Amino acid sequence: MGGLASEEIARAFLVPVPTVQPRITRAKKTVAAAEVPFGLPPPEERRARLGGVLSVLYVIFTEGSTATAGDHLLRAELAYEVVRLARTLAALLPDEPDVHGLLALFELTAARFPARTGPDGEAVLLADQDRRRWDRSAIRRGPAALGRASSVGRGLGPYGLQAAIAACHAAAPSVAETDRERVVLLYEVLGRVAPSPAVELNRAVAVAMAGAPRQALSLVDQVAAAGRLSGSYLLPSVRGELLIRLDRTAEARSEREEAARLCRNTRERSVLLRKATALPGPGA
Repeated sequence: MGGLASEEIARAFLVPVPTVQPRITRAKKTVAAAEVPFGLPPPEERRARLGGVLSVLYVIFTEGSTATAGDHLLRAELAYEVVRLARTLAALLPDEPDVHGLLALFELTAARFPARTGPDGEAVLLADQDRRRWDRSAIRRGPAALGRASSVGRGLGPYGLQAAIAACHAAAPSVAETDRERVVLLYEVLGRVAPSPAVELNRAVAVAMAGAPRQALSLVDQVAAAGRLSGSYLLPSVRGELLIRLDRTAEARSEREEAARLCRNTRERSVLLRKATALPGPGA
């Protein structure tokens, strides 16, 4: 759809981590000073601790892929460091499907970084990106990691399902040629495996892209009624895009203005404001 892509919406339920890089630096110095040895935990502890490690990597990568606040859309150096850590973890734990699923998601998301900003750092939406600039090596590595997750597991987990969705976008020559029905199906499965308001918001975007904006708006309104994304700019942003598709332009402008008011990232805010001013106001 013409608004913020679903790759941005996924972070609606994540905590902001704007100061994580200094903390990582301090932690490295502390560990070095204490001469703490690195190594894998004992096998009996590994499973319980792995989930927390993957969650932290996911949160930090998400902040790197779209900064919560500030003047830069991407914090690419931070995101690429997390990709490196995920590759290391996958090498250490070759039989853990969630590790490979997360790595696949990182590779496929980072593959789009070169095309996600313009010469002046402005945000470039998915529909407007030059796909020739996507990192083809990362796009090859992503499905390979996803295949590994499938081969060592009993079906894909939450990270692997998100990677499968990203793979649909990566494989498509354009937005119009994306396998939209598969994306909707994958979001429905993800909603059962790991239900959250962010997943429902993403599913609504996918449903709209598949040609059912009225149904999508109903899904978004259900999320809004639950109140679990109140205060997030993503909710009015998506709602505004759906209202455009339903020719309710005055309402759409109001939603976009509200989204811009709530957005803390100046690059995303400028996109929202530009799209809002392109629409007639309530009295038009």
